[in-house]
Amino acid sequence: MPQTNPDLGLAASVKVLIAGGFGVGKTTMVASISEVAPLRTEEMITELSAGVDDLSGVESKRTTTVALDFGRITIDDKLVLYLFGTPGQDRFWFLWDELARGALGAVVIADTRRLESSFAAIDFFERRGLSFTVAVNCFEGAPRYTPEEVREALDLPGEQPVMLCDARDRNSCKAVLTTLIEHLINRSQAMSN
Repeated sequence: MPQTNPDLGLAASVKVLIAGGFGVGKTTMVASISEVAPLRTEEMITELSAGVDDLSGVESKRTTTVALDFGRITIDDKLVLYLFGTPGQDRFWFLWDELARGALGAVVIADTRRLESSFAAIDFFERRGLSFTVAVNCFEGAPRYTPEEVREALDLPGEQPVMLCDARDRNSCKAVLTTLIEHLINRSQAMSN
C-alpha cells in the first residue's frame, strides 16, 4: 500500500522493483529514469565468477550488481516512486525477499537473446502475488518479437502487460512504469468489485 502522511501533505511513496535475469538492463533502466543520481552497487566481473555466472549472450558485460540499484522518480505532488533494482545472478537471489518486502509492484525486464532467464523472476512474483509488467529490452542485434509472441513464450495470461522498451531511453522507461501503475490500478479495482 502507498504510504503517506495526510497531516503533512506529503506525497505517497510507492516501492517498485526492477527485476530480471543477469545482464538484462536493470541498472540501465534505474539510471535512465531516476531523477536523482542512482545508488549503484556494481562490481567488476572477475575470473572468480567463471563457472558461477552465466555470461552467455552478454559476454561483453564487465560489471554486475551485487546488492541493489536505487532511484527515485516523482510522478506528481501526490506520488513518488522509489525504484529498487535487484541483482540478477542466482547467488544473490537471497536479497530478493528483502527487496520485495513492501513493494507494490515490479517490472520484469526480459532479453530475447536469453528469454529463459525471465522465468525465475516471473515465478518469484507470481508465487508472492505481486503484480508485475514484463518489459522486453530491445538490444541491438537481438531477435525481435511482438509482445504477444513474448507473452506466449513466457506462458503469461492475456491480461498480463508485456511491452517492448529500450532501458537506455527515459521516455521508454516512463511508458513501462506508467503501464505498471495502470496495471496495479486495474487489478485493485477488479479485486474491489
